[in-house]
Amino acid sequence: MNDALSGLTRRGWTFLAIGGGAIVAAVLAGQRDVLRVGLLLAVVPVISLIVALRSRVRLAASRSVEPPRVAVGERATVHLRLANSARIPTGVLLVEDSIPFTLGARPRFVLDHVWSRFRRDVTYAIDPVVRGRYQVGPLTVRVTDPFGMVELKRAFSDVGTLIVTPTVHRLPTVRLVGEWSGSGDSRPRAIAAAGEEDATIRAYRVGDDMRRVHWRATAHHGELMVRREEQPWQSRATILLDTRTSGHTGEGIDSSLEWSVTAAASIGVHLAERGYAVRLVTDHGGAVSTNWHDPASGPGDAKVSLLDALAVVQPQRDASVGRWPDLLSGAEAATGLLVGVFGRLSEQEAHVVAGLRQGSTAALAVVLDVMTWTSLGENNREQVRLTAGVQVLRSAGWNVIVAKRNEHLATLWERLGLQRPAVQAPAHAPAGVASGREAG
Repeated sequence: MNDALSGLTRRGWTFLAIGGGAIVAAVLAGQRDVLRVGLLLAVVPVISLIVALRSRVRLAASRSVEPPRVAVGERATVHLRLANSARIPTGVLLVEDSIPFTLGARPRFVLDHVWSRFRRDVTYAIDPVVRGRYQVGPLTVRVTDPFGMVELKRAFSDVGTLIVTPTVHRLPTVRLVGEWSGSGDSRPRAIAAAGEEDATIRAYRVGDDMRRVHWRATAHHGELMVRREEQPWQSRATILLDTRTSGHTGEGIDSSLEWSVTAAASIGVHLAERGYAVRLVTDHGGAVSTNWHDPASGPGDAKVSLLDALAVVQPQRDASVGRWPDLLSGAEAATGLLVGVFGRLSEQEAHVVAGLRQGSTAALAVVLDVMTWTSLGENNREQVRLTAGVQVLRSAGWNVIVAKRNEHLATLWERLGLQRPAVQAPAHAPAGVASGREAG
């Protein structure tokens, strides 16, 4: 009862108080006319409350977010459908949807003349400027009666999800060292003693084309056998993203970390479109996504999986370069192209990163000059540290490019593709000393 009465507005409470006072005065004074007036004043808000409560039970709402996935700066539209299935009008609806503050102010609508069997579609736009995975909703509706005596609040449980992915820049097509490394069924293989048939025939699987059935092998094995089609050599690329708080500067969307996420997204999409199986690895208490996003299932699917993983990447205070070798361990990690997007690296940390190239056909590094993301200007100590770290990577055979804040990623990628790694120093050489010069 107390919850119901809390829905009375100031006008409703005023009518109820005046009506109650009039009833008491009429009883004490024995005035029947005043009693009738008091009863009328007290009954009106009570009736309005009953009508509003009955209407609130029959109110329904649903939503959809289109498209459910957008890039930073693109627009998404939220569609709300409100319905009143009661036979009694609800009066005025005050509608408010709940969205995170990073997506803008909460949208509010006023719907009047909400009669029985009412249906109304409401839409509003979201223009996100920060990547992430957001919950849109729930919807809150305030129901008022026609006399303004009652205002009841109802929250719906239905919510939607909006994924805001990083901006993807188109990169030029350049020749990358080791771009055809990876795995696949077209590797050189030995032919079994029984002949080529054992190497090119396999058991039938549901969905196989019946025209590929090998009848002689079927009769020999006693089960349906088909000719196996050669699969192309699969190029693979691992993108290592530095998310250490200590490795980046700046705040919000203008930070060096956000630039790094955008760079990783652009490089990953570019490689996926070129046929690479791409995976993202970062120190997020482990790896955000150690799965290979295989373009064989469709370049679009591979890009979606990669961008979804990058959408939720956050800076990590406990991240450490020392954990990266464990993240890249395993037989599969030893093959393919390795692309690193790094923040600030000390010389000691650069030696750890340099060792990650072992077993990889090629390694490319984008090292950020993080001081350009601050207002402090050039710092000699930071420049010495940057130069030393870059030299360590280049001596270990990495292709390295230094990225400054105002440089476009497409230009950097083109310069990176034109470089050729230095000849790696022999095992007996001192650390950081190369046996050859960098070409290009």
